[in-house]
Amino acid sequence: MNPLNALAEQNPHDALAWPFFEDRHRVLATEVETWAREHLPHVPHDDVDNTCRALVHNLGAAGWLRYGVGGTAYGGHGDTIDTRAVCLLRETLAKHSGLADFALAMQGLGSGAISLAGNDAQKARYLPRVAQGEAIAAFALSEPDAGSDVAAMALAARDDGDHYVLDGEKTWISNGGIADFYVVFARTGEAPGARGISALIVDADTPGLEIAERIDVIAPHPLARLRFTNARVSKQQLLGTPGEGFKIAMRTLDIFRTSVAAASLGFARRALAEGLARASSRKMFNQTLGDFQLTQAKLAQMALTIDSSALLVYRAAWLRDQGVNVTREAAMAKWHASEGAQQVIDAAVQLWGGMGVQSGQIVESLYREIRSLRIYEGATEVQQLIVGRDLLKEFQAAQDTESRRKPL
Repeated sequence: MNPLNALAEQNPHDALAWPFFEDRHRVLATEVETWAREHLPHVPHDDVDNTCRALVHNLGAAGWLRYGVGGTAYGGHGDTIDTRAVCLLRETLAKHSGLADFALAMQGLGSGAISLAGNDAQKARYLPRVAQGEAIAAFALSEPDAGSDVAAMALAARDDGDHYVLDGEKTWISNGGIADFYVVFARTGEAPGARGISALIVDADTPGLEIAERIDVIAPHPLARLRFTNARVSKQQLLGTPGEGFKIAMRTLDIFRTSVAAASLGFARRALAEGLARASSRKMFNQTLGDFQLTQAKLAQMALTIDSSALLVYRAAWLRDQGVNVTREAAMAKWHASEGAQQVIDAAVQLWGGMGVQSGQIVESLYREIRSLRIYEGATEVQQLIVGRDLLKEFQAAQDTESRRKPL
């Protein structure tokens, strides 16, 4: 029996009864689960570029990409991006296919800055095609020497009349090599550090933009290093105002960082299903593996980790949908869910024994899929810094308020 079939019987899963969700989210969860079971029983990995192109097309045709686009006038599902819906989509797709989750996520992340800060003309040009799966988007933030430290960005965008001229590199760019356009963050120099960064939409066929290197990773997906050499980009492609790029990037990440946690949750749920199937069927010493108390304790820990991650994920998503700044909550969710999923998947591999590390096994692929989620969109250590600094900032503000209240 396919363990996903048993898992699907629990869908909408218990978390959907929580007050974080509305009825429309429960309907969405059921619909995307049904679609995934029909369309994602086997996703080929022998040609990830073409597979991702096909997945983007199919996800667009099914209407799922609309949830990552803001504005019904531009093909989006709502006037704003519904973070809970995006998280439910990513959780479900990740449970079935890491590449399907990747395809949906990168459409949202790659176009998110346009949804948040684009003008009407920019939105009309790019967002409908993203929502329909007709154009592939990418988010170009990281550089060889500026990953977690975004303020150290070196890619230069020199002012040249009606254009910016870009020189430098970006790396670890998901959808690099297959994207139709990139949202690129570059140093325009209005002020030192993060205040001197701007966001530009750069079409893939812009002269001076080249794919310098395709990057292979343990869970294959389109990834590349980009090189800009005297690449001229019209100022009409500027998102927001000059020097606003860092804020735009962080606002975009606040939405999709939470969804990374949701994808981690989907991987963990699949690992638990595989672990339960193995524990129930594996014969050992005249009983099943699941009859051993050690196995039961391991399964219990896996379930505890999943439920605690789900609470953090959907708290952050709900708060963001209420208009609350969720930098701390999103960091907590990504930190806990990605690290927790690694532990859950490792436990599933252990339950599967030697077969758990055999190429082609579900738990083996999950083990490779989860590893990058602990790094991209801010490594776990960065999330810890975000939470710690935010706590200290909040405490200091409270102390200052208390000091002002004391009589002289």
